[in-house]
Amino acid sequence: MRVLILGGYGAFGTRLATLLVQEAGFDLIIAGRDLVRAQALSRAIGGEAVVIDRRGDVAGGLAALKPDIVVDASGPFQGYGSDPYRVIRACFAAGADYLDLADGADFVAGVTALDAEAKAAGRVAVSGLSTLPALSFAAARSLAADMDVLESLEIGIAPSPRAPLGLSVVAATASYAGAPVRRLHNGQEVDSVGLVEGRRWILAPPGGLPLRRRLFLLAEAPDLRLAPLAWPGLKSVWTGAGPAPQGPLRLLRLLAWLRRHRLAPSLAPFAGVFHRVINGLSWGEDRGGMVVEARGLRGGRPVTRSWMLTAEGADGPFIPAMAAAAVIRRMAAGRRPAAGARPATGELELEDFQPFFAARRIDTGVWEEPPCDAPLFQRVLGDAFHRLPAQVQALHAGQGDEVWAGDAVVERGGGPLASLACALIGLPVATDKTSARVEILRREGRETWRRTFGSRGFFSQLSLGRGRDARLIVERFGPLTFAMALVVGEDRLNFVVRGWSFLGLPLPSVLAPSGASFEAAPNGRFTFDVEIALPLVGRIVRYRGDLSRTAPAA
Repeated sequence: MRVLILGGYGAFGTRLATLLVQEAGFDLIIAGRDLVRAQALSRAIGGEAVVIDRRGDVAGGLAALKPDIVVDASGPFQGYGSDPYRVIRACFAAGADYLDLADGADFVAGVTALDAEAKAAGRVAVSGLSTLPALSFAAARSLAADMDVLESLEIGIAPSPRAPLGLSVVAATASYAGAPVRRLHNGQEVDSVGLVEGRRWILAPPGGLPLRRRLFLLAEAPDLRLAPLAWPGLKSVWTGAGPAPQGPLRLLRLLAWLRRHRLAPSLAPFAGVFHRVINGLSWGEDRGGMVVEARGLRGGRPVTRSWMLTAEGADGPFIPAMAAAAVIRRMAAGRRPAAGARPATGELELEDFQPFFAARRIDTGVWEEPPCDAPLFQRVLGDAFHRLPAQVQALHAGQGDEVWAGDAVVERGGGPLASLACALIGLPVATDKTSARVEILRREGRETWRRTFGSRGFFSQLSLGRGRDARLIVERFGPLTFAMALVVGEDRLNFVVRGWSFLGLPLPSVLAPSGASFEAAPNGRFTFDVEIALPLVGRIVRYRGDLSRTAPAA
């Protein structure tokens, strides 16, 4: 199967080519205006390099190369001029099927105008095989499967700060910054302002390590046009982007606001400058993510669910290319989509993406708010709570007061700073083996833990995180407060510090305590291993041991 990728050496085209070249049975053609860049990629991953300018003689180029499938990964699709579908018609003439990674709302929605031509030619033309709308619609269908009616849909994409953005993406974004973006709001078509209207999310698949809280700004996407057609009961739809670092995003928001009030010109001519600046600012955690939040009615009752995704390092930027790769893989296996021209809103389901997710460091899950009377740890973990070992679940599943007892080993760090920190909190002294006792007192959704090692004890209070600490558990030791992620993995519950404060004042995250802290049940008995270390100081204390339930607390 001959697959030609227009813009094959661009940000999205490169990743699609990488996904396809890893599988047998594809004759890959990397095409674009710059032969040198096409040849560089072909030398790196394989495939043939050719020059095709989508604004030039595309029909002649396709006729000579005779591809089976053409994928347009170039863009920006918002600026394809007065004849935006000339490439698609050239594909029909050459006997090739057409796919694209378009994100322009008008372009993707308007491709249905070619449906009759596609069917007459016996060809496939599917537009929008990217994160939006192909993956977002697959997630939304899954979330709304048992809803009587889907009323609201909100979608956010948070790329990693280390993921390079292509010029076409930046140019598309600059084109609608400060301009009207048509969307459905409270049952009415309204004009919102691109890159001005915002949302805030903490992306956290249940049991996974959350992304830090991000601001998302309204972005033009095909979902704004297509979602109301797919779900007639929909009252509101919103799509946004939340890149990091967030400082440049806030500056872009200000410029968009100035343009909205005619105090600044269109940002489109400055796309090249923005592209260089954005790709030059790459600090922050090398992680990205996505959220699809659906609200609706089930049995007359309101229900809210969120499908969340987090991706580590360089794996996240492959997500926009996965939908096209999945369809091409299907076609290679003989499962060719029906002839016709249409948006990619119904081509794939979530399970079609799972093989690609599983091959990379990508975590997904569905969050549905547990009942407010659920145990504290279950409210933080959601469905992931049930993936914990039974003994770990048992310690955290109680509704009343309990006492757990066992044995422990305590190790202390050296140096005066470690001793001072232990003294301030009342941490136990070093010992090879001592008795351990933990009283858990539960009151109004909070838990007070009184830990006693030998004759020395200390206590802390645990509660559900709010605001910037949402999806986290917050533990307070006197004036110090620690916000921790509960991460389920390797048959254990890991505690990862994500923030800390003194008397309510946030402290620098680079100075936050660290250490491998977890709960497990390796031999059918609850065990704990808690390590507290500080940068430049090293270990403060480590205590580990096992516990079993004894009786309700007095």
